[in-house]
Amino acid sequence: MGPTGVGKTEVACFLAENLNGEVVNFDSIQVYKHLEIGAAKPTPEELARAPHHLLGILELDEEFNAARFVELADAAIAEIHQRGRQPILAGGTGLYLKALLHGLFEVGDVSEARQKLKERLQKEGLASLYRELQEIDPETAGKISPRDWVRTLRALEVYYTTGKTFSELARAHAFRKRRYPCLKIGLYLPREELYQRLNSRVDKMLEAGFLDEVRSLLERGYSPELKPLQSIGYRHMIAYLQGKVPFEEAVRLMKRDTRRYAKRQLSWFRKDPEVKWFLPREKEKILQEAREFLNAHRL
Repeated sequence: MGPTGVGKTEVACFLAENLNGEVVNFDSIQVYKHLEIGAAKPTPEELARAPHHLLGILELDEEFNAARFVELADAAIAEIHQRGRQPILAGGTGLYLKALLHGLFEVGDVSEARQKLKERLQKEGLASLYRELQEIDPETAGKISPRDWVRTLRALEVYYTTGKTFSELARAHAFRKRRYPCLKIGLYLPREELYQRLNSRVDKMLEAGFLDEVRSLLERGYSPELKPLQSIGYRHMIAYLQGKVPFEEAVRLMKRDTRRYAKRQLSWFRKDPEVKWFLPREKEKILQEAREFLNAHRL
């Protein structure tokens, strides 16, 4: 785990090569089809180094959440184990990993609340519902982007179905037994080095044809309002193509928001005391740590 652009794919492939492993993705954007350059999916060369799972499996208009991820990841992990190989999870969506390791709390039938909230979303707009969440459950609202209508509605539907806030239920649920034995490896870089890498990566994406990738998606009829196309990079290029901002400004904002996202990811993962932190170039040390863990658990 670790922030975007830190080098998770390379380390995951290295571990897979040395531990008879297969990689399971837990990045919320890489699960979608058609998002290649902007999602920073593994290259063909990286894919050739180890089998990968949960990459490019969804259409852009398919809803996806932590519960669905757990269902698919459980199946992938079971298949990998059946082949006598080692699952290696790699990604940056901390909520997905938390759900996989600890499960999700049950809230009952939310369909009535969900329908009412979707109707309100159409009439009132997301900003109104997000402000409502800030009043009801400021702790959860503080972890959600004001742009994220899926998680905003989810938190509200939980409240209106159960009478309890999402953060309250999450705290009560946090003490459940872990579903898998797991070694957590975090990757980090000094802030300036990471930010330079992120800025450079944006430039390389653009050189590789990222703008054409986004233009092609819009020409194929995909709505710019789809959640995956509201992610970092895609929404910035869409804003340029729609004439809302000059190209240079779109690139500047993309770099800025990428840096901010990396900072939020690090803050999330740093809260977990079980994570063992390494520089991405310390691959041999990471491999040794992994071997000791597997030997101790006889995995």
